[in-house]
Amino acid sequence: MKRIISVSLTVLAIVALSLTSCSKATKNDGSGKDTSLQTIKSRGKLVLGLDDAFPPMGYRNENNEIVGYDIDLAKEVAKRLGVELVLQPIDWNAKEQELNTGKIDCIWNGFTITEERAKNMAFTKPYLKNAQVLVVKKSAPYQTLADLKGKTIGLQAGSSAAEALNSAADFKASLKNVVEFKDNLTALMDLEIGGVDAVIMDLIVANDNIKRAGKDYRVLAESLSAEDYGVGFRKNDLALRDAVQTSLEAMAQDGTLANITTQWFGSDISVVGK
Repeated sequence: MKRIISVSLTVLAIVALSLTSCSKATKNDGSGKDTSLQTIKSRGKLVLGLDDAFPPMGYRNENNEIVGYDIDLAKEVAKRLGVELVLQPIDWNAKEQELNTGKIDCIWNGFTITEERAKNMAFTKPYLKNAQVLVVKKSAPYQTLADLKGKTIGLQAGSSAAEALNSAADFKASLKNVVEFKDNLTALMDLEIGGVDAVIMDLIVANDNIKRAGKDYRVLAESLSAEDYGVGFRKNDLALRDAVQTSLEAMAQDGTLANITTQWFGSDISVVGK
């Protein structure tokens, strides 16, 4: 009898384990049968992770409020989803960990879609085009990437600037040194005092920083790489990703996206639905 009970319990345990595995597979098999959207709606909040020193995409204004182009887009999307938007500043170098541990629901902050990131995340379609460029002092003699041979370059740790530099192997090999900073503003401060000879950063962010700070910087005409901005989610949160994508497309159709983009950049440079 004990043997029969033991065997029966073993069989039940195996069946239970199999059912659990099947349930998990069904939830994460990419078919859209996940609970990510329902979880957000039940909670009533969408937690957005960002670097709050990344103007004009997301940054703190003179009143210490987090504002920016991406913030305005996200607020409108959250409104259409019927949830509250919660802005959560994060260490940009640990953004993947913050996302995968559930501390945030998405990364939306001038976030570049790259092949490496796409292996571990689900992205929306691009909503804005960008490029990785080099910022130098106006008085500097550099005109091309080749002119920076033997020089020291700065960039934000964990940024797409680092990925772009790694992809440009010959250019990287020609440099004397690469210094990583916690954010672009710190990198530009080091450029100002001569700690680095140039800073690699997003073109959109570079132009905004130059205009906002009023410093004697300029952007080299030769860029390092072209790229696209998207919103990043956990790999299996496809229902939430698709809901955000649908909202962005609706915003493009009714003119809301164009209005927000023009307010921040002077013209509609968004690429959703184009």
